[in-house]
Amino acid sequence: MNFYTADPALARLIERNASAEDRALLTPLLERLGADTAQRIDPLAELADKNPPTLRPYDKDGERTNEVVYHPAYAEMGDILFGEYGMSAMSHRGMHGWAAKVPHLPKYLITYLYVQAEFGMACPISMTDTAARTLRMYGGDDPEIAEAVRRLISTDDDRFTGAMFMTELQAGTDIAKTEAVAEREGTGWRLHGRKWFASNAGADITLVLARFPGGDADTTRGVGLFMMPRRKPDGTLNDYRIERLKDKLGTRSMASGEIRLEGAYAVQVGELERGFRQMTEMVNMSRLSNAVRAVSLMRRGLYEATEHAQRRVVFGRPLIDQPLMRLDLLRLSADVESGLGFVVYCAQQLERADAGDDTASSLVRILTPLAKHYLCKRARVATGEAMEIRGGNGYIEVFVQPRLVRDAHLGSIWEGASNVIALDVLRSMRKIGAHKILFDDLRVRLDALADASLSEQRDALAARVNAISERAERVLSAATDDAEILMSSLADDMATAIMGVLLAEQAQYEIDQYDDHRVALVADAFRQLVLDRDENFAPKGISYVPQIVTGAAVDRAAVDLTN
Repeated sequence: MNFYTADPALARLIERNASAEDRALLTPLLERLGADTAQRIDPLAELADKNPPTLRPYDKDGERTNEVVYHPAYAEMGDILFGEYGMSAMSHRGMHGWAAKVPHLPKYLITYLYVQAEFGMACPISMTDTAARTLRMYGGDDPEIAEAVRRLISTDDDRFTGAMFMTELQAGTDIAKTEAVAEREGTGWRLHGRKWFASNAGADITLVLARFPGGDADTTRGVGLFMMPRRKPDGTLNDYRIERLKDKLGTRSMASGEIRLEGAYAVQVGELERGFRQMTEMVNMSRLSNAVRAVSLMRRGLYEATEHAQRRVVFGRPLIDQPLMRLDLLRLSADVESGLGFVVYCAQQLERADAGDDTASSLVRILTPLAKHYLCKRARVATGEAMEIRGGNGYIEVFVQPRLVRDAHLGSIWEGASNVIALDVLRSMRKIGAHKILFDDLRVRLDALADASLSEQRDALAARVNAISERAERVLSAATDDAEILMSSLADDMATAIMGVLLAEQAQYEIDQYDDHRVALVADAFRQLVLDRDENFAPKGISYVPQIVTGAAVDRAAVDLTN
């Protein structure tokens, strides 16, 4: 079993979107990771999920330890993902044949692959990666921060993991209500207060938000960013307590806890008044990672549903030959392939933004919340559909489906619930007109669709983009409360329009290169089932579901998409 070679869409997306140099390095890496994910990591993930971490607050002599005790399977996964593959380090250093950092597109595709087996560890991997990024951007020349970064991006036995402690009982979405405080002590700081939801609670390095003396008491400009190590410079345990671990619905392999800061030693990061703005660098990167993970969970669900439908015989026919089952698999395929195309698009724009492209920076500003808003919510439905396909067994914890469903529900909450994310889209529209840049980009892409078999889709997508563009302007001109009410549905419609265009674009590529209409059928199904919600006609792809889910080619003579 290999999750890379089993994926019908991934190889050609890479072929079209990655440079020849990146493909030469990425393809063998994904082939190896696809096998390891299925054969090594997946069994460990099942064990770790069934045996969640426990808290050992004190040792046998009564000394405080703040130790999170993990099952050996979790530790072994850490050695594979942090160590062998350097998942949290690849954004910062040369690895796997890349002389400098691994580009965003390969990194997110690697994430997409391994999360098909293990979602819980994706949190500490992402936070370690983004903590290093934030500290490198704002940490200046502080030697203690430099050493922390070195160990956060290490793949050796001295490696650190990272976390961020931001949420408080009264200050989740509303960071201005942060009550944790920082007090100066010489050249350093001491932190006091309570953090309510701290994932990767036993991290070695944590970025913490706290109020500082003299700061604005009513806004986020009074909240500074601080680096809090697990151990102080003298090697002793830092002055905070993990009070208890959360008993969570999903991501059970990873420890989330409640933290009491009791004068914890910390180092200032960047400018005090810009603490929250600096932390948003970490939050925004985590939001995009959430979208990638959502697609990954949907892909694993589709893989399991396909395997079951191919084997299971009902009333003398394999399930995959039953029309309604084909419709279910076709919709799941459209979800996964459109979502994968979306995160590839985001990764490309992020790479260009990091290189100084202002247009790409504006696109990233709106694409990141759009991807999280739609894909994380859709993953809850898609993994549930995949569970239902297996029937009663899909509800039993010996199979992977319950874990996929439990984990999928976190994405819409983590790093901002859906309403918060929808309002972030609205801010990007108001402040920088990001929606106009997005719609212009989509129109350029639609204009390049030349194959006759895609003309119906191109025209329908162009009309949809124009209609959503007009809606966006009406929302911007509406009263504040009305605009906010309208944003949830607008954000979803913007996201699905993007996905429809990208699917059609990939279909054009595969027609041009291979005369293969498989993705054209997926794009047509996405337009009919998701965009148009047309229930009067069965999608044309129904007859070709076995080819769609396995990646077999569909030639032009076999299907006429012009009627």
